[in-house]
Amino acid sequence: MDIFICLSQVISQIKQLVTELEEDFYLSSLLLPYIYDHSDMGMACGQFEGQREVILVRKKMEIRRVLTLFIVFLILQRGEGQLSQGFYNATCPDVESIVRKAVENKFKQTFVTIPATLRLFFHDCFIGGCDASIMISSPNGDAEKDAPDNLSLAGDGFDTVIKAKQAVEAKCPKVVSCADIMAIAARDVAGGPSFEVELGRRDGLVSQASRVAGKLPQPNFNLGQLNTMFAKNNLTQTDMIALSGAHTVGFSHCSRFANRLYSFSPSSPVDPDLDPTYAQQLKQECPQNVDPSIAVNMDPVTPQNFDNKYFKNLVAKKGLFTSDEVLFTNPASKPTVVHFSKKQNFFNGAFITAMAKLGRVGVKTGKAGEIRLDCTSFNS
Repeated sequence: MDIFICLSQVISQIKQLVTELEEDFYLSSLLLPYIYDHSDMGMACGQFEGQREVILVRKKMEIRRVLTLFIVFLILQRGEGQLSQGFYNATCPDVESIVRKAVENKFKQTFVTIPATLRLFFHDCFIGGCDASIMISSPNGDAEKDAPDNLSLAGDGFDTVIKAKQAVEAKCPKVVSCADIMAIAARDVAGGPSFEVELGRRDGLVSQASRVAGKLPQPNFNLGQLNTMFAKNNLTQTDMIALSGAHTVGFSHCSRFANRLYSFSPSSPVDPDLDPTYAQQLKQECPQNVDPSIAVNMDPVTPQNFDNKYFKNLVAKKGLFTSDEVLFTNPASKPTVVHFSKKQNFFNGAFITAMAKLGRVGVKTGKAGEIRLDCTSFNS
């Protein structure tokens, strides 16, 4: 609930309670004994005073109860409870513009900044919540980022967050978490629909490679596997499809989809759900035994634009991963893909909703976690 809506409701309740104290109805009810039996006016007056005190005490207790509940709400709002827009308005009002400038500077160096930062945010949130645990570096190679599923994360995503954090620390030291900076950066890099980012996350205190296995979607997942994994993070099928739309600016190493080109099945080495012309194009870019560092765009048409072309590609059987194309081939998800392919604004709206929900996954707030001084290491 918005704090101002809550405050308005509290004021309204208190006004109502005070009004009830002033209304004449309770006077008439208290005077009934005198009206119907005025043989003992003294007794009636005594009863009136006694009942009046009882009502006053009762109303005071009700007012105290309402105020107590409001105070508890304020504590939860600021501390243990929720993220909120404008969380840093009083402590670091320029945080979003500072992060945006850092993102723009990084983007001028390389376009990889966009997909790398988006993917970094997604991986962070799906493993123990959006707490920047993915950023931690370990000399022993056992931190979250060292897990096999995270080794393909591009360094430019990490560098984007690190540089943004340094810029924020120069202006607002020890105030803004790395987790919040990552969330802001993920919004800004996409260049897609703009939206307000909920803030108030704190940085996690745990980063272990052993926690990663089984927590991230794989390129060969079917729709059921995708839905199950996203549901564990309170994300719906529509959320999952919308977030997959970020692949429109993504890239992938050849090894992640090579099976669709060379070893799909004994009877059909090439996945029949892959457009033949597109398959030949991919074979040219990713020949067998290719350098494992080689990567290709996930959107072969407009790879540097955040648009709905990803969904148009799925309809044309040009989804790079099995987990991409299945969104179109499965009847349960096909209507959403077709809808997004035809209506950019519907995709934009769904993407905003999904990003907001993704940013709430497993967050630490209040006194949980910490505000890291350096995103790559826990505070000593």
